[in-house]
Amino acid sequence: MKVLIVEDDATINNLLKDILLSTEFTPVQAFSGTEAGMVLEMQQISLVILDLMLPGLTGEELLPLIKSKGNIPVLILSAQNSPHKKAALLRSGADDYLEKPFDDEELLARIEVLLRRMRSIPVEKFLRYKDIVLDQEARTVRKAESWLVLTAREFDILELLMSNPRKVFTKSNLYHSIWKDEFLGDDNTVNVHISNLRSKLGEGDYIQTVWGIGFKLNDV
Repeated sequence: MKVLIVEDDATINNLLKDILLSTEFTPVQAFSGTEAGMVLEMQQISLVILDLMLPGLTGEELLPLIKSKGNIPVLILSAQNSPHKKAALLRSGADDYLEKPFDDEELLARIEVLLRRMRSIPVEKFLRYKDIVLDQEARTVRKAESWLVLTAREFDILELLMSNPRKVFTKSNLYHSIWKDEFLGDDNTVNVHISNLRSKLGEGDYIQTVWGIGFKLNDV
């Protein structure tokens, strides 16, 4: 599991990295709020250790961005010890608050508790993009207030695209992932299913053709 350390003090950041390296956790370092935002876009993070006084985005500004990425626990690690500040951050979405200087064992214990608590929470099986809501468990798709009738292949394509909104899928990628077979290069099956899916999604320009490469969700 990857733990993102967001701390601009290099000494503290490296200390936290060394503490995590002594466990089963994999540390990922960011030295500013802006850098942390980029990491969250590119990597799957299990927990964030967040300082408040950061260059770029502050800890308070980064907190809602982290929470928008899913059920990622956030442990605030700060020298600020105001009860009012702690309460405000916990109400804003932080999951725990530990003051500096900190004890190594207490830090690890709090991380383990947060991750254990996260694993006990049922994972939401919904994917959302613009006005589309895809229920992975019930295999249903709703656009705004209307339910769409998709074939199994169309649903699988949409689910794959919505699960990886920034990834460009080649026809070979899609064919291998959806049909579980080798792509021969001249098969029109993918084009037909993409065309049918676009037609059923209607206005909104949801699926983008990346010419010469493949398909992806259109940028919001």
